[in-house]
Amino acid sequence: MKNTLQKLGPGFLFAGAAIGVSHLVQSTRAGADFGFGLLWALLLINLIKYPFFQFGPRYASATGHSLLHGFKKMGRGVLITYFVLTFATMFTIQTAVTIVTAGIASSIFGVGSMVTWTAIVTAVCFAILLIGKYKALDSLMKIIVTCLTISTIVAVVLAIKTASTISFDQVLPTDALSITFLIAFMGWMPAPLDITIWHSIWTVEKKKTNPSITFKQSLFDFNVGYVATTILAIGFVSLGALVLYGSNESFSVNGTTFANQLISMYTSSLGEWARVIIGIAALTTMFSTTLTTLDGSPRVMHKTAELIFDRPFKRGYLIWLLILITGTLSIFFFFISEMGLLIKIATILSFLTAPFYAIICYKLVFGKHMPEAEKPSKFIKLFSGLGIFVLLAFSFWFLTTL
Repeated sequence: MKNTLQKLGPGFLFAGAAIGVSHLVQSTRAGADFGFGLLWALLLINLIKYPFFQFGPRYASATGHSLLHGFKKMGRGVLITYFVLTFATMFTIQTAVTIVTAGIASSIFGVGSMVTWTAIVTAVCFAILLIGKYKALDSLMKIIVTCLTISTIVAVVLAIKTASTISFDQVLPTDALSITFLIAFMGWMPAPLDITIWHSIWTVEKKKTNPSITFKQSLFDFNVGYVATTILAIGFVSLGALVLYGSNESFSVNGTTFANQLISMYTSSLGEWARVIIGIAALTTMFSTTLTTLDGSPRVMHKTAELIFDRPFKRGYLIWLLILITGTLSIFFFFISEMGLLIKIATILSFLTAPFYAIICYKLVFGKHMPEAEKPSKFIKLFSGLGIFVLLAFSFWFLTTL
């Protein structure tokens, strides 16, 4: 059992990156605004994105290299496009998750401003990555995801006991505002699709620390993390639907106010004693996301730059880490009160770029650069093609409603 747990890792990092704004903010809001009405969208997008997220660890385990190396084999233009898209979105994404994390910390501890907590959260994450590097990140995610799962399950069970009626009628949004929220909700559910590249890099890093990990064990690790993100997403939608639906109170776009609203609504229905459970679930959710995104973006930008220029950059990861922190803090001071806007921009951009990542990953794992024995089945190939069509269809639907 201990040996099995030691071989788990990248799947928990995936869960840590995925379970954040998409779950705590978007899923809770989906439940609060639509009840269980968008459960179909949650299950559909998790199903549609599954093969593309699996391609990351699959390719890394089969070849010993990340997806970025595969993209280079497909042509330098693919790498450059990826580099530009990542650079264009990583600052907004990091700022959005950091603001939410700082707001929740400020609400829970009751001391310090958003500025103070943003600095503290960023400094702690930076220290973990700089000192502990991958090993610390690997170990910490196992604790955080386990703690979060237990906290959320307990909270949902308590909410079910206090709910008077539960309706599972499904809803298809028709107005532009609701469609925009649907696309934003699906954009980061369970995570932005480019995290499959991060996952491939984490898999390679894990292989360095534990070379005995097999191809099947890597896929099992991924499945554990993916199932955890799906269950927790359903849990947060359930909390929103059971506790907040019908309250006629809208969420604030200010991070601290939002956190206060979220926690106070839970405690008003479940009891003041539940504050600790909700607080742990909220803070661990967002801290894990902030930590893994702060690691993921610099890691892929460093690797991509090396592959584009065909040369190593000795301190590339550290430089990109500092660039991301600087850019994040700069945006933070300009948009400190616009948490909602930042989240909407980041999540919609993630959904609109999802078809690009889906297509290039599909071409790579079913192409000549993937070992034949490790290629996905014909069913997965067909299902992936259907997934690309669905992502393109939803993107077109959204763009035509603007």
